[in-house]
Amino acid sequence: MIFIYTTCESLEEAEILGELIINNKIAACVDFWPVSSRYNWNGVMKRVSQAMLVVTTFESKLEDVNEIISKNHSYSVPLIAGVDIRRMNSSYKEWMTEEII
Repeated sequence: MIFIYTTCESLEEAEILGELIINNKIAACVDFWPVSSRYNWNGVMKRVSQAMLVVTTFESKLEDVNEIISKNHSYSVPLIAGVDIRRMNSSYKEWMTEEII
């Protein structure tokens, strides 16, 4: 199992990306919440409100998720980071397997 993280311009964008991912049956679950972010962009410190989107899926679906986020994200350079999960309960893994094609 992996978590795929991306930051989005808004909660609405996170919801749209999450629904695309779930509707394509390439993740079992998506979670999103508001975050405050700080970063440098073209030499200027940015302080923005964003939304974090976390996708729960299997590593074999990483490229499929990456493709959907890349094609539909409003940012020219979105973060798309996969984090390997080494342990999970077996009942959740069984449910995930049923949900993901």
